[in-house]
Amino acid sequence: MDKAAAAKRINELRKQIEEHNYYYYVLDRPRITDAEYDRLMRELTELEQQYPDLVTPDSPTQRVGGAPAQGFQSVRHLAPMLSLSNAFSAADLLDFDKRVRNGLAGARVEYVVELKIDGLAVSLLYENGRFVRGATRGDGEVGEDITQNLKTIKSIPLRLRQDLELLEVRGEAYMPKKEFARVNEAREEAGEPLFANPRNAAAGSLRQLDPAVTAERSLDIFLYALGAVQGQAPVKTHLEGLHLLKDLGFRINPNIVLLPNINEVIDYCQNWTEKRHDLPYEIDGMVIKVNSLAQQAALGFTSKSPRWAIAYKFPAEQAVTKVKRIYVRVGRTGVLTPTAELEPVRVAGSTISSATLHNEDIIREKDIRIGDTVIIHKAGDVIPEIIEVVKEKRTGQEQEFFMPAECPVCHGPVRKPAGEVAVRCVNKDCPGRGREGLIHFVSRDAMDIEGLGPAVIDQLLTAGLVKDAADLYYLNAEDLIKLERMGKKSVENLLNAIERSKQKDLASLIFALGIRHVGARAGKILAAHFGSMDRLKEARQEELTAIPEIGPKMAESIVAYFRDPAHLRLIERLRGAGVKMTQDIPERGERPLEGKTFVLTGALEKYSRKEAQELIEKLGGKVSSSVSKKTDYVLAGADPGSKLEKARQLGITVISEDDFERMIK
Repeated sequence: MDKAAAAKRINELRKQIEEHNYYYYVLDRPRITDAEYDRLMRELTELEQQYPDLVTPDSPTQRVGGAPAQGFQSVRHLAPMLSLSNAFSAADLLDFDKRVRNGLAGARVEYVVELKIDGLAVSLLYENGRFVRGATRGDGEVGEDITQNLKTIKSIPLRLRQDLELLEVRGEAYMPKKEFARVNEAREEAGEPLFANPRNAAAGSLRQLDPAVTAERSLDIFLYALGAVQGQAPVKTHLEGLHLLKDLGFRINPNIVLLPNINEVIDYCQNWTEKRHDLPYEIDGMVIKVNSLAQQAALGFTSKSPRWAIAYKFPAEQAVTKVKRIYVRVGRTGVLTPTAELEPVRVAGSTISSATLHNEDIIREKDIRIGDTVIIHKAGDVIPEIIEVVKEKRTGQEQEFFMPAECPVCHGPVRKPAGEVAVRCVNKDCPGRGREGLIHFVSRDAMDIEGLGPAVIDQLLTAGLVKDAADLYYLNAEDLIKLERMGKKSVENLLNAIERSKQKDLASLIFALGIRHVGARAGKILAAHFGSMDRLKEARQEELTAIPEIGPKMAESIVAYFRDPAHLRLIERLRGAGVKMTQDIPERGERPLEGKTFVLTGALEKYSRKEAQELIEKLGGKVSSSVSKKTDYVLAGADPGSKLEKARQLGITVISEDDFERMIK
């Protein structure tokens, strides 16, 4: 391909990728598979490598790139980013409404209510349709330039769907709860300090001097306001502004409502107090804004905040309980983690009976002792955490805790590497490490072997039937029937589950291996890029770091994993047992569900929820957790819940398992 043809193809690829990003991140309606998307990105990357002078800053390949920065430059926002005043009760919201109506001489007022995403406020600047700068809020007037880090967030368009002369927009960058748990788990295993909550995690990720580190963390963003605009007819309401943002290619939150009075606002806010725990990201309240921009202008600002908006803050969810004992768990990388066993107590929608204490430094800092009365909450609505000790309730019978001088499982030596906060068992053959590795290998996001929970794994280890993951594939009925509470049917089901797992995709296998720093998302990226385990294990560090979202630390860990002869023997034994080592890339004609969104409800007979979801995704569809106007089909099994009723109210097509099977055939 000559340069002119390459330039034409590069332009085509960029437009295709931008369009697919819009459908995936903004409309929540992907039109191609991840594998096809990755093929487009690979083709674009190869052409740009061949003709580097054709690379432009808004190319999708430039989301991660460049040397680490020496520091962040200060930048001034075109329009100030003011903070909001807070409301903590229904009475506070009534007072806010009274001030608004007094300020508007009793005129009719409509309110837009949005979720208050708990992340980092940022400003994005576009010139002639291209993303040129991103900054933190800072003091509201001046922030820090974090453009390269914001480029790593794939839901931020590098080019608008309309070429506006100038546009400044505001949004909240955040870390999803699942990613927060994964990042903290990785940091704990690496002996690094933990993030206190998703907000701190997002802020810390966006202030990394090396964008490759930011790219390793799956941040996302919701846009919530226009700042400065040139080249666009003015909008008249805040809601119109949000619709404009979506049309331009930005992701806005779906849970935004227009309400006619403050009483409905109060009901809506209070309903979200409990519902917030079901969200995949953290919110700490609601934001209420006067919808009319003319009314906003009439109300104006105080010296600190707008008079036309307020933040309703949720009450803190905490509970008081007692520390019954502190025990030490051994992780799959050898990290010794002290854990508090608590008197059971209900917090944020679930019963909590234990809380990780992370490391000895945190125990000393908070002065946590066995027998203490403590206050707990859920960090990021996910991880149970002891906030503080109620020292006034101490009786003098409490006992200090000290980390063991040897591994509590294998009784081998432990050490605390320089610069780390974690204590590690250095015995690679430690049974405790092996047990956790097996639990990880069979987990839902890995090989998903149903029926192989921790209790069964403990029995297998005690009986000497397994030592590593490969041994699972050489088990037989005669071995298993001897185990406690394992009847003929249980044995048959377990062996069938193990057999099915052999056909899991390559991404699941890569994640299941437990390579340090490699999560489920990285597993998918590596599987799509290399296509086979053989290609991955031969990869060099520079080849790995050239892949978007694969940073130096992860690349170094991957190379080190495949240098270990024990790991190579494990992979060959898995291969010998029939575990699939290549990536399936379905052809276009093999994806009859492309672009369709499904919701699953009730108990299915022929599939587990996980199996149904994987099949739908493999055939080009998508599975959502809630019914909305975007839903195409609700697959209903026995005893369906409220999702079925909502589907009928919205006129969504409801199908049975038989309908589903006819559809995919």
